Amino acid sequence: MTTVTTIGTAMFSVADQDAAIAFYTDKLGWELRSETAFGDGAEAGRWVEVAPPGSTTVLALNPPMEGEPGGGSIGVESTDVAAERERLDGVDGVQVGEMMGGEGPVPQMFSVTDPDGNWIWVVQAAG
Repeated sequence: MTTVTTIGTAMFSVADQDAAIAFYTDKLGWELRSETAFGDGAEAGRWVEVAPPGSTTVLALNPPMEGEPGGGSIGVESTDVAAERERLDGVDGVQVGEMMGGEGPVPQMFSVTDPDGNWIWVVQAAG
């Protein structure tokens, strides 16, 4: 039996951490939760975390590991997925996908792609 109880951090690879911070905070309206330098010399790096306001789970924005590009995906929940899609559709520089789902057990959802090719699926929260 697992001892894991929650997802605390999801991670995306991004080409430029500063540009990624700007996208998530300025375009999507998320918060910058952490920005910490670590390591020495050529190995020095920066740990960056963003999250939607009030979220207990954070998204770490990491430089590519060993030269590998991004391309991951996460799902985030919204209490009003239609309103969130409408809001993001009006933000310059944000590519918003078509609404899908909403039939049977599949919740309504749409996607947003960040500048590094990572997908954020905005899903209607249950309840």
